[in-house]
Amino acid sequence: MKPRADLISLADNKAQILKLLSELVLQPRIKAIEWSRITRQTPNIKIGYPGQHLASLISGMMGEHTGARGNDLVDGSEVKSCSRIDQLDKCNQCGGGVARLELLCSTCASNDIKRNNDSKWLFTIKSESDLSTLLHSVKRVILVLGDYKDFDGKDYEILRFQAFEIWPKSTRNRRFGEIMSNYYNKIYLAHLAKDARKTPAPKNFWPDQYQFYACNPIRTFLCEVTNASSNPNAKILEYVEPGTNRENIPSIPMPKSILTAAEIASLVGQASTDQLRRSLPDGATVAAGAGKTQIFEALENISEELRNYLPLRETDRISTATKVYKRRAR
Repeated sequence: MKPRADLISLADNKAQILKLLSELVLQPRIKAIEWSRITRQTPNIKIGYPGQHLASLISGMMGEHTGARGNDLVDGSEVKSCSRIDQLDKCNQCGGGVARLELLCSTCASNDIKRNNDSKWLFTIKSESDLSTLLHSVKRVILVLGDYKDFDGKDYEILRFQAFEIWPKSTRNRRFGEIMSNYYNKIYLAHLAKDARKTPAPKNFWPDQYQFYACNPIRTFLCEVTNASSNPNAKILEYVEPGTNRENIPSIPMPKSILTAAEIASLVGQASTDQLRRSLPDGATVAAGAGKTQIFEALENISEELRNYLPLRETDRISTATKVYKRRAR
């Protein structure tokens, strides 16, 4: 999990990251918002290629000018980007599209609006070769995410940009390989066997969900942008230097709240009392003779050590492109 120092060639990275975000993401977004008020088109600025640039600056490594047909970084890393910023929302009354910054539906004036926050990373695996490349040839997977810090609080003025790393050949990230293998062998091929004419959807990999945390992703970058729609001010809160060995960097915490009752029972049943105690947050006090269930109740997050006792969920489902697109009648 140590990047190759000889391939790190970009310098002054933190300053360049702030400049990049301003020039390629934030300022164009403000102009898109202004035009959206005139044209009623979505102001969504896709983060795909800006995400590639951002990944280069975070990692300190250049790309290979290959577009979508080769390595995203010179060390063989794969970059996936996902943006939940300015997704098109939907009016629950008339079904019309609503821009993120609109308070009312422009079609029927309803304030009953479904705010969408469901963008995800996509992995296309269509053959044994694709699977082998991802799990054995790709050095690391860099996941770039743009979203809102407080989406649930409907605060759309604080944007957040993050980057996470998964090293497919590391034992710490072994669940990533299991998830991708399960997708290809049990889902993709099963769909093809039912109907070879239909193309199975790519593997959806969702931020902030169970399988994401199970892979023990390591966050290497965190930046927050305040006053995002008027006078953006970006501040880098976390940045792992490009040459730092990731082996000793803790993965992001897995919230205890996302576990099911069955998963909790499995974990508590298999983990030892000492393992549970080692995962207690600083300052937590549990009686010396407390049982494992009592100790678990005092936990805030599920550590990497405890995640080893959690099973993979068999709830992944993929769709096929079967629905005929129709324009919405006005």
